[in-house]
Amino acid sequence: MPTKRKHEQQMVPPESLVARVRGEFSEMPGLRLTLEQACRLWQLEISVCETLLGHLVREGFLYQTDSGFYVTAVTTRSRN
Repeated sequence: MPTKRKHEQQMVPPESLVARVRGEFSEMPGLRLTLEQACRLWQLEISVCETLLGHLVREGFLYQTDSGFYVTAVTTRSRN
């Protein structure tokens, strides 16, 4: 039986929420957020925010840096 953690990672957040976060990162080039900052900004519970950010990382839209910040993957690639 899968653990709760694995189940959360496989969940897909609502498309309206995904679109909202994509828009925020697209409108603010250079935006870097920790999980905690993202939760406050979008007023989300930590489990929902983890699922959302994980989904966007798996899609390749976001990248999580070694220091824990979420940034757009395009921004990361252009700096390399």
